[in-house]
Amino acid sequence: MKNLIDIRYELQYYLTLEWRNFLYIFFKKKQKVIPRVLSIEDSIKKIIEGNCSVSRFGDGERLLMENKSIGFQKSSKELASRLKEVFLSENEKHLVCIPDVFSDLFRYNRYARRYWRAHLYLYGSKWDRTLCIDRTYGNAFISRPYLDFKTKKNLGTWFKLLKEIWRDRDVVFIEGEKSRLGVGNDLFDNACSIRRILCPAENAFERYDEILYQASQLKNNVLILIALGPTATILAYDLYHLGFQAIDIGHVDIEYEWFKMKAKKRVKIPDKYVNEVSDGNIITDIMDENYKRQIICHIQ
Repeated sequence: MKNLIDIRYELQYYLTLEWRNFLYIFFKKKQKVIPRVLSIEDSIKKIIEGNCSVSRFGDGERLLMENKSIGFQKSSKELASRLKEVFLSENEKHLVCIPDVFSDLFRYNRYARRYWRAHLYLYGSKWDRTLCIDRTYGNAFISRPYLDFKTKKNLGTWFKLLKEIWRDRDVVFIEGEKSRLGVGNDLFDNACSIRRILCPAENAFERYDEILYQASQLKNNVLILIALGPTATILAYDLYHLGFQAIDIGHVDIEYEWFKMKAKKRVKIPDKYVNEVSDGNIITDIMDENYKRQIICHIQ
């Protein structure tokens, strides 16, 4: 019965996606504001050379800014207000990143093109009202440098460049308790050390004050990498103002897993939370003792 429900849901989802994609093309929808967005490579280089902090905005953050909930985070007026504050902020060493989808979609695969057309059909006018034409944004796809691209050749160079951000750094992950960044792969093997603050896998913003407090007790020389949905967007901004380099790193570990297995579509990772696949929140227990030793705080 459950499989039938999943199939029905997926069919409804894809039919809705195709319909909105059709409407976008039929009505020849165009963005009024085409922002300047750095390439993935230039965004990463800017982070490395400027020791920049990063807050990323994608489709989920856009919905939450409109007080619409997403799968793993309930909306609230406070969350919407804080996201808007971060989005409109301008600081020399804090990089606001957005999806590079407002002009050329043909660099992406068929599914990604349709997804973003459908999104822009519904929310393109919202982006138009908040984007600044005179500003240069970072590329939010620094955390998604693999699966959605049409051509997979040489995409591994982006992961190599990303690894230079944390090379020989003392790193603290602030992550959902089921995220398990770097476990089972070599993405963070060149870091000097790794510690972890575990947070709720869903609705983490409800524990925001405690998460921020625990992070603020760290030494300022650590690099903080955050995988915590829209909470990470705000947390990176607040930690930047407290003197930390904090990067909203998002799905990069899952993308790296898919890259290593040469995945052609979003698939489940047995021991890591993947919010974009069916039953992606159901994961196996982890027996890695090194991982357990890295945990310095668990906020539940």
